[in-house]
Amino acid sequence: MAEFLKGKVVADKIKEKMKKDIEELKKNGKTPTLGIVRLGDNPDDISYERSIIKNCERIGIEAKVFERDINMTTEELVSLMEELNNDNTISGVLVFRPLPKHIDEGKVREALSPSKDVDCMHPMNLARIFEGDLSGFAPCTPKAAMEILLDYGIDLEGKNVVIVNRSMVLGKPLAMMMLKQNATVTICHSRTKDLPEITKKADVVVTALGKAKFFDEKYFNENSICIDVGISLDEEGNLSGDIDFEKVSELVSKITPVPGGVGSVTTSILLSHVVEACKRM
Repeated sequence: MAEFLKGKVVADKIKEKMKKDIEELKKNGKTPTLGIVRLGDNPDDISYERSIIKNCERIGIEAKVFERDINMTTEELVSLMEELNNDNTISGVLVFRPLPKHIDEGKVREALSPSKDVDCMHPMNLARIFEGDLSGFAPCTPKAAMEILLDYGIDLEGKNVVIVNRSMVLGKPLAMMMLKQNATVTICHSRTKDLPEITKKADVVVTALGKAKFFDEKYFNENSICIDVGISLDEEGNLSGDIDFEKVSELVSKITPVPGGVGSVTTSILLSHVVEACKRM
């Protein structure tokens, strides 16, 4: 039976450190404040927004919601970014994505100040990761995956790591973070040939396809460390990761559950970026 790499344990440690940092900031007259930009009233966005606000309240971060019409123009959204850049009461900005198709996301990304870009939208923050510089704000999900591995004392030096995702939001920045830890990294995707043969030979496998229970026992061995970033609904309508947890957890060495794994840490990473942004102001 695998050891479960639970995200809550890691998230709680991040939150405890944040609380201490927030106390110090408030002594100096600073309050970490997150500006949330939401276009329209998508139920998933509103649910996520409520979750973030609740987490902010628990640790002493303020949250301000900037709700705008879904039909607003690129120019109007760029103007809002500039307004938030110049607002000294806002430490960090989170823009809910994907943006509507008529919005030029590239212009919006570049309009947001890198110093307030707590979700790594700006090309400059992303570029830093590819240069091996982690002093900026990394994408929250890959950073959450790394925090779990490091917190559980998993030494990545010399390990063979397979990441099944090639996006700029997850797979590519995560590969750079793994390389920073001296891992040997292979990036795979939905069109990779003989995927089970590749993943089965790896020490660490990160799955992020968004296909419920896609990965069964044939993708892993008894020493596999499995980091499941995927999240979707299975055939019964239950929340599930990419990995068939019940089957695979009987075989592998370590595994993150879904829910309760990487996702549990992601919001804490986001909020820690808000606190760090406030420190730098």
